[in-house]
Amino acid sequence: MEEWKRTPVAIYEALVTSMLKWVKAVQENIGGVPQIINVSFKRAEGYPIDLYYLMDLSFSMKDDLNTIKNLGQDILSTLERFTKKVRIGFGSFVDKVALPYVSQVKAKKKNPCPSRSDTCQPAFSFQNILGLTDDVTEFKTRVSNQMISGNLDSPESGFDAIMQAVVCQKEIGWNNVTRILVYTSDDTFHIAGDGKLAGIFEPYDGTCHLKGSIYEGTKYDYPSVGHLARVLASNNIQLIFAVTKESVDALSNLIPQSVVGELKNDSSNVVELIKEAYSKLSSTILLEHIGAPQGLDVTYQSHCTPGVDKTPWQSRGECKNVKLNQKIDFQVRLNISTCLKEKSEFFLKLQGISETLKISVETLCDCECNDFEEQSVHCNKNGTLTCGTCSCYEGYLGQRCKCQRPKDVTSDNPMDASCRQDNSSQLCSGHGSCECGVCSCHGTHRGLYCQCDDNSCARHNNLLCGGHGECDCGTCKCQTNYTGSACECSTLTDKCSTVGTLCNGRGKCQCNQCQCNQDFFGFNCSNIADPCRKFRDCVKCQLDGKDSLQSNCSGQLCDSFKSELKDETHVFSCPHDTFSYELKPQPDGTIKIIYARLPRETIPYSHYHESFSRFKSNMYHVLITKYLSGLLFSPLLF
Repeated sequence: MEEWKRTPVAIYEALVTSMLKWVKAVQENIGGVPQIINVSFKRAEGYPIDLYYLMDLSFSMKDDLNTIKNLGQDILSTLERFTKKVRIGFGSFVDKVALPYVSQVKAKKKNPCPSRSDTCQPAFSFQNILGLTDDVTEFKTRVSNQMISGNLDSPESGFDAIMQAVVCQKEIGWNNVTRILVYTSDDTFHIAGDGKLAGIFEPYDGTCHLKGSIYEGTKYDYPSVGHLARVLASNNIQLIFAVTKESVDALSNLIPQSVVGELKNDSSNVVELIKEAYSKLSSTILLEHIGAPQGLDVTYQSHCTPGVDKTPWQSRGECKNVKLNQKIDFQVRLNISTCLKEKSEFFLKLQGISETLKISVETLCDCECNDFEEQSVHCNKNGTLTCGTCSCYEGYLGQRCKCQRPKDVTSDNPMDASCRQDNSSQLCSGHGSCECGVCSCHGTHRGLYCQCDDNSCARHNNLLCGGHGECDCGTCKCQTNYTGSACECSTLTDKCSTVGTLCNGRGKCQCNQCQCNQDFFGFNCSNIADPCRKFRDCVKCQLDGKDSLQSNCSGQLCDSFKSELKDETHVFSCPHDTFSYELKPQPDGTIKIIYARLPRETIPYSHYHESFSRFKSNMYHVLITKYLSGLLFSPLLF
């Protein structure tokens, strides 16, 4: 390896700024000998931040909008704890302006609110309301002028909005600093393929399509998760999901440099959420390579904490919980198994920053065979290097002449036996070379016979050991609170916790997720499937028994609820012949049924329904008769 001049110190940051020193090098690989590049990293403070706040403006976010209107200064003040140079912007999204997402009825398109008493602005797929600015007064003014909107289905055009906010660099005003995109919503999102419902088949092309400040999204389909991940990574934008549902947890694992925080129903905790999520992003350091030529094996050793051993060789460098001014070191090992036709280049890059280190790789497969080097360092000074090959001096053996020859041995062959596991025909399990009777392993393989591969463990969400463990010879060694073959199962129960019990007492907590009992569903099993029909007989049984359960009413379903009788002035959402009722799940796992008899003078519901049906039938015949009479006798009028 020949070292060139060092590049200037590059600045890396993630809400708390960091500093990175790179070494620029040319890799001249002779005979497949691995070469090492050392990379040092240190988090620093005071680097500028650009934060773009992207908000769902569908009607269910009405309360959240009122909260956000007054949080601009709080967000800036929080970020200024980490750096004095902060800019903030604001954008919003609803859905594509096409059926079945947004009504095309003229009046409803103009005011898509579910109720006529409310006033909404017309829907859009994405709108850039305010580009990045340090003027908090302007932020508050622009956001305060916003009105809620509405659409027909639950999912929103969040992916459209994220993509436009990323690729419209000039319109948003991104600088070459720490880039944060905060995504807030209370529902799910449309993905690639959903556009077919509206007759939109053309895949998104990855470019900016703002007309003025609005993107309607009626030409291109929604972006895919993979496309979104690539665009975010290539533009060095880190994503914070601030959501009220769990649906984005899995998505975050597929998008590098993204985290999820649970948003309260009115977004009142968004400032604290941004602070916590950003701190988590900035303390995780990932070093990867881009565009390595075929045949070049690039592996990493991470030295994250002084006094702690380096990690095994892995497919990327990774350190977590990195603190300010803490120096971490990476070793990048390059090993090539083929001759390159010409000099090739690839890049080392830290996730979340724009700076890269360009590595030029050149293999020396041809040389002037008249040239030779006696006592070559490559041959451990025990031989002469000729044409890239060591000719060992008397008494030495091996590819690089580093082992002494026993008196009764004249070649390497007897030593090869100690490199075969269980008399296998393969040297070093086929994953290394035998040097002086000792295996020198390739890539991520290790062990006495190179039998262990620390990159062959089970994966979850495309992450080795689910990102929650270390691979040890093909077996995941899980971190505390994780289990499973791929460390995919959390043993915690915090996401199942409800008041007094887990999963509201109506399910089991498995891998920190509620697996609901029959007839229950939803977050923490809080919803009942078809409640009016399922509990109707139980309520009827209560009434027939003069408000006390009879023996023939007992059973698992009827025994699981508590009842409360109201007077006849109450009418509830579940009607029956002589009574109405509603169900309220309780924290102790039981169900409370509140019911009341219908007033005595009230027509029973079934009779009312039957009478109304006869009325509609009679009116239909009257109208048809009048219409036909008009057709028959209208000529007589002329």
